[in-house]
Amino acid sequence: MKIALLQGKEQREKVFKQQHIDRLRKLGDVALNDIVGDPSEDQLEALIRGADIAITSWGCGPLTARVLDAAPNLRLVLHAAGTVKLIVTQELWDRGIRVSNATAALGKGVAETALGFTIVSLKDMWRLVRETREGGWGDGASVREVYNVTIGVVGAGKAGSHYIKLLRQFDVDIVLYDPFVGEAQAKEMGARKAGLEELLAQSDVVSIHLPSLPETYHMFNRERLALMKDDCVIINTARGSVIDEDALAEELRKGRFFACLDVTDPEPPLADHPFRGLPNVVLTPHIAGAVNNGLQRLAQAVVLDAEAFMDGEPLGGEVRADQLHLLA
Repeated sequence: MKIALLQGKEQREKVFKQQHIDRLRKLGDVALNDIVGDPSEDQLEALIRGADIAITSWGCGPLTARVLDAAPNLRLVLHAAGTVKLIVTQELWDRGIRVSNATAALGKGVAETALGFTIVSLKDMWRLVRETREGGWGDGASVREVYNVTIGVVGAGKAGSHYIKLLRQFDVDIVLYDPFVGEAQAKEMGARKAGLEELLAQSDVVSIHLPSLPETYHMFNRERLALMKDDCVIINTARGSVIDEDALAEELRKGRFFACLDVTDPEPPLADHPFRGLPNVVLTPHIAGAVNNGLQRLAQAVVLDAEAFMDGEPLGGEVRADQLHLLA
């Protein structure tokens, strides 16, 4: 059994630590490389040659027919990242090669970040910290607890569903918009299903967990943003393209609500973008998912799926061709 790691040395060492390599070596031969930067198609062809399992990550190019021809016995591709759209090709599906990703591991980090934004924003900590730094000492009149408030969750994928799971530890009303989740399933998750406009009108916090698709482009437009309550908190840890940012900036200039944005469209925003200067915006540089030690979650997910594959068990992150149009 040959396991091919299709990343350059720097990228591989960010994600995989020695303990992950050691576990993979219990399954088969694992060859490491010293490639600087992202591997070219020529290098991918050389790295994958004779492999039964291939491990990809950020920076890996598409697995073209030319690359796959070098590994006629390839049965599984494990993607130590989120979306697989940059690596999968029709040729891969046509050859019956299975694909798995680490979206669930990424989703945990995203959900935890969204929860952090939720708590700190309801507490009004961003403003209070700024005021105390400037010599003030607020009375806390604007502080809200994560109690008896309505949290709107838009999208129940890996990140959104884990965010709901975390929220169940609090006494809050969780409202979910996801057209692919029925009322019974939403209830089982701990939420109540609602239409998007209803959710926006009711929620004290709106947390977005949508993939970037043609159907979600500027879903949060001027009309929908206008439905949101005064003093609401909007959190976007998904994709910047789901929000009409000009419309959001207009609403934020009115001071009606607060925004926590980990993603923008494009990234980074221009130096003079209003999101950088408005007092009711927290802008972070796309750190909600796996960063630094959090990257090891991705390696763990890959190792677990490799072990499951060898044992004939279901893969935790398996992706099917017919799912791609719904995934990020």
